[in-house]
Amino acid sequence: MSGSGKKIVEKAAKTIDWDGMSKLLISDSARREFFNLRRAYEEVKRTLDTKFSQEPQPIDWEYYRKGIGSRLVDMYKEAYEGVQIPKYVDKVTPEYKPKFDALLKEAKEAEQKSLQESERLEKEILKIQELKKKITTMTADEYFAEYPELKARFDEEMKNDNWGY
Repeated sequence: MSGSGKKIVEKAAKTIDWDGMSKLLISDSARREFFNLRRAYEEVKRTLDTKFSQEPQPIDWEYYRKGIGSRLVDMYKEAYEGVQIPKYVDKVTPEYKPKFDALLKEAKEAEQKSLQESERLEKEILKIQELKKKITTMTADEYFAEYPELKARFDEEMKNDNWGY
């Protein structure tokens, strides 16, 4: 891999906190998918590091001149040095970078909403757990004071002689 491409891969590898991300996962299916992603990433990285990062060995032209002859070796040397390998011009990244940034922003917004919802649910769980502890000693008036919408619904049912059926 060329110098700039290798630097990008190395920088990306340094910025990924795989352990930190794995701690955020809750479900088993999410963990499986995450580890599949990590394994695929490591395979691609290993391939890039090994296959494309090797520089070709310099050719010892003098060694071949001794065994084959200078005329044929000079012809091959000229052809070898005449080979021009085009530089890779990245046309894909500029096209997809804005889409990726938009998805990243959307993911962060979804994360914030998720954290807020999680916080709300934690509060609701605590409230229900406290109600569960107090329910055996609670009077109907105390319960209805806690949940006035239920009292209104029951009063309406009794007023209409509709006893929950």
